[in-house]
Amino acid sequence: MLDLTGKRALVTGIANDRSIAWGIAQQLHRAGAELGVTYLPDERDRFRQKVADLTAPLNPTLFMPCNVQNDTQVDELFQTIADKWGTLDILIHCLAFAGKEALTGDFSAVSRENFLQALDISAYSLVQLARGAKPLMSSGGSIITLTYLGGVRVIPNYNTMGIAKAALEMNVRYLASELGPQNIRVNAISAGPIRTLASSAVGGILDMIHHVEAVAPLRRSVTQAEVGATAAFLGSDLASGITGQVIYVDAGYEIMGMG
Repeated sequence: MLDLTGKRALVTGIANDRSIAWGIAQQLHRAGAELGVTYLPDERDRFRQKVADLTAPLNPTLFMPCNVQNDTQVDELFQTIADKWGTLDILIHCLAFAGKEALTGDFSAVSRENFLQALDISAYSLVQLARGAKPLMSSGGSIITLTYLGGVRVIPNYNTMGIAKAALEMNVRYLASELGPQNIRVNAISAGPIRTLASSAVGGILDMIHHVEAVAPLRRSVTQAEVGATAAFLGSDLASGITGQVIYVDAGYEIMGMG
């Protein structure tokens, strides 16, 4: 059985029990990792309580707000990790956002504001968090992010998020090259479509899932638990020779030429 005992993992992006980040957190906990969890702060603290209640059974020893568009908050997060843990072994980046206007209609009609917001939250944030994690991974570590096939192929109603995912995947490669000499590995998981709070913003998500179920070699979609198990593997010493890669967890859909 995969063993992450003694490793400390920071998980970002949990919104509810449908989040892929939630599936990852569960698998990391099951493997024995000590968890830190972040939540997106809002004026009424709704996410804080929801995420706190959801993750309580996983006994996170660190629970912090993190809005990646707030540099001070990000700095405080990593300072707290340094003060409380001293080191960090695994960073899970499950952050993405694009406004509705950036996902629908003609791609050429996207506004500069919506375009930059999507790239900032969905792609630049990986660079930002990796920069904070770098000095804490003094004995090496693993950084894992989530991407999607829409970063390499045109997917209906994905539009600007596809551009953001393409940038994210190149971030993985450049970070892997930079951080490799410190034995820090950087990889992405390209998950098949899963019904989550984030994916619900993509028009026709249920049609996409049903299409994958009909066409993928395994004739089904994938689950949060399966994506989580892959993340746990990538965070473990079993994946010590893997970096700069995009690992597809999509029931094989990516290989099909006539989907």
